[in-house]
Amino acid sequence: MHEEKLLMDIFVSSEVVPHFVSHALLASVILIIVALLVRRSLSLIPRGIQNFMETIIETLLELCEENIGHHWAKAFFPLIATVALFIAVCNFMGLIPGFTASTSNINTNAAMAIPIFLATHIFGIRVHGFGYLNHFLGPIRNIYALPLMVLMFVIEFIGHLVRPVTLTVRLFGNMVAKHYLLGVLLMLAPMFLPVSILVLGVLVSVIQAFVFTLLTALYLGGAVEEAH
Repeated sequence: MHEEKLLMDIFVSSEVVPHFVSHALLASVILIIVALLVRRSLSLIPRGIQNFMETIIETLLELCEENIGHHWAKAFFPLIATVALFIAVCNFMGLIPGFTASTSNINTNAAMAIPIFLATHIFGIRVHGFGYLNHFLGPIRNIYALPLMVLMFVIEFIGHLVRPVTLTVRLFGNMVAKHYLLGVLLMLAPMFLPVSILVLGVLVSVIQAFVFTLLTALYLGGAVEEAH
């Protein structure tokens, strides 16, 4: 009896699974289901959900090719597309009453930003070996420019360290700000601006997913390109 009461208190007084975790899992399940539906209904003449998803995938692939190059775009595309779709779905879930955007929690964003940070340097070292250090030394590399090279190394090193922080905080801050802004607008004009509020929410959700995806592509592309 005592153990049952203790378990009941735990379930009532606290969240067993935080909202941002359960909604992130739900977003993942949605993406998996959509992928299976598209795969099951593949046809040479796309229609319906296949047509919609092909448009999104082609747009993301074009973004990768423009910022990374044709060769590396195919290698990084699965990671970049997964991040883009996951963030977009999470952002849109925040527009549904009763749901919250997992991307409005800093833990979710850090869980994406840190692997991207690690992948950037892992691929950079894998492609260039010790030559990857040239990315941190600036455009002039000779004995006479040694002080400048040291300064550039410190600046670039700090800049790379803060990348996961900026990715995390930028998405977190914008999604939280969007949530409060939409709440205030809805309270001020609940009868006259619902459509405008929804359009604003969709716009912010798309832009933030695009910014995170674009920066991811730029970071990965910069790691594998030749240092000049």
